[in-house]
Amino acid sequence: MTTLYRAVLSPCIGVCEMRDDGLCAGCLRTLDEIARWGTMGDADRLRLMESELPSRATTSGDD
Repeated sequence: MTTLYRAVLSPCIGVCEMRDDGLCAGCLRTLDEIARWGTMGDADRLRLMESELPSRATTSGDD
C-alpha cells in the first residue's frame, strides 16, 4: 500500500518584521501563528497556508 505524504513547509521567506497590523511583512502570519508552527498539525498548517494567508495577501496590500 502506498501512502501519499504532503509536507507542509513554512511560509517563512526570511523577512521577519512585524507590521503595525500584527502580521509579519514576509509571511503574513501573526506572532502566535509563527510561535505555534512547530507544534501545529498538518491540517492546521494546510488551513493556514491555503485559506488564511492567501486572503490576507489580497486584503493587505499597500495602503
